[in-house]
Amino acid sequence: MTIGIWVLGDQLWTEQSALHSCQQNHQNTPVILIESLSYVQQRRYHRQKLVFIWSAMRHFAEELRQQGWPVSYKTADDFETPLQAWVTKNTITELRVMTPNDRPFAQMIGNLKLNCQITFIPNNHFLWSESDFKTWAKSQKRLIMENFYRVGRKRFNSLMAGNQPIGGKWNFDKQNRKPPKRNLNPPDALWFEPDPITQEVINSVNAQNPTYGKTEPFRWAVNRHQALQVLDFFIHHRLPNFGPYQDAMVTNEDTMWHSLISPYLNIGLLQPEEVIKAVENAYHQNQLDLSSTEGFIRQVLGWREYMHGIYIYMNPDYSQSNWFNHTQPLPDFYWHAEKTDMNCLLQILSQVERTGYAHHIQRLMVLSNFALIVGVSPQSIEEWFHGAFIDAYDWVMQTNVIGMGQFADGGILASKPYAASANYINKMSDYCSSCAYNPRKRTGEGACPFNFLYWDFLCRHRDQLKAQGRMSLVLSHIDRISDQDIQQIREEALRWRSDNIPEHTT
Repeated sequence: MTIGIWVLGDQLWTEQSALHSCQQNHQNTPVILIESLSYVQQRRYHRQKLVFIWSAMRHFAEELRQQGWPVSYKTADDFETPLQAWVTKNTITELRVMTPNDRPFAQMIGNLKLNCQITFIPNNHFLWSESDFKTWAKSQKRLIMENFYRVGRKRFNSLMAGNQPIGGKWNFDKQNRKPPKRNLNPPDALWFEPDPITQEVINSVNAQNPTYGKTEPFRWAVNRHQALQVLDFFIHHRLPNFGPYQDAMVTNEDTMWHSLISPYLNIGLLQPEEVIKAVENAYHQNQLDLSSTEGFIRQVLGWREYMHGIYIYMNPDYSQSNWFNHTQPLPDFYWHAEKTDMNCLLQILSQVERTGYAHHIQRLMVLSNFALIVGVSPQSIEEWFHGAFIDAYDWVMQTNVIGMGQFADGGILASKPYAASANYINKMSDYCSSCAYNPRKRTGEGACPFNFLYWDFLCRHRDQLKAQGRMSLVLSHIDRISDQDIQQIREEALRWRSDNIPEHTT
């Protein structure tokens, strides 16, 4: 029997289970990595995402070669053709591949017609295994993230003093919601210049002419050594002040105090356990602010693990959820930022075009929020998020966009829709001060579209939202608005859709 290993582009960890299963005989175990040109044409991927993945794959292949693995690296139109040739050449009888994080990719592998057995090795890129999460989920009446997070803190002994959380509280979120103030000076992010391997990929991506985003300047890490540098830089220069302003949005500050490690976690260059331990050790050694430390650990140990768990727990048709029956097409300015005159959207969408990145509040409370109140199809906005962001994958975006951002699952994941007017953006950013629209005007000339679209959203779905307990107070405010004003809100919302969505339907 000859075993071969297929390493996927989001499994670039030398201790990943498929490689580890053959570690003792690695010099005699052939390994293959494949760039599929047709696969990346299935959606409009950001150019920097393609450069990031392919450069990281090529660097990882070199790392495996240096360790003595016999590695084949193929660029082809599809996966099956180079796989079959490689299987035949190496007389492989069993192909081992770590279980993909994304369901569609696992299904694609299962449909391959190869002259060998395909064996899925358990995925070890998360702290919670699939079986462990499902056991927890089946014991719950509601799948509440905070409950899951507390169980995880105890299970992995993170920020714990015995059986109690350090500081006497599980969650310091209230301390981590400060609006921006003047003269915030977050440290510049740690970026890297492209080496020859990355530059070759940049040239290749430019030649293929993908359909979205800027290729250069490309400054992301592309190997484990660089990813560890980013983690260390965050811990020493950004973590001490990370918490209070993690929700703030500031013009010309793309990254604030955020860690920028999600792309590396999501392809295996960093592992969640090492990240959590490094942050917790820094907290103890340097007496860091507990709210910042807990806030960051909650993102990794809580939110990231929870979102992956929900993805593997729900049925595949979760991706088609559409509780509000929203059907509007995505406004074209999501792909072409210069087509919007709303400054918050212009700033963030321009940033995404340049970098493939925006932080969580920019994503949730501006980009996703706007799509929700406009009435965009959940699948359309999820498709955009999946293609546009450098850290996006099926398991990430199904839950974050369809479940949380669009409330399309009707409350399985979130307890209320994350819908908000311009008031939230005006409070948490400086965008509104340089905008042509007035964040305080609900209707009339100069009124911010976030306002009339928000109230239109509440009016359109009031009957559905009544069942959501946390919406009662917000919905009661509709009764204070005159019928005449309600009519004007509805008319302006309809007019905005007609002017900004050519394929608009009523």
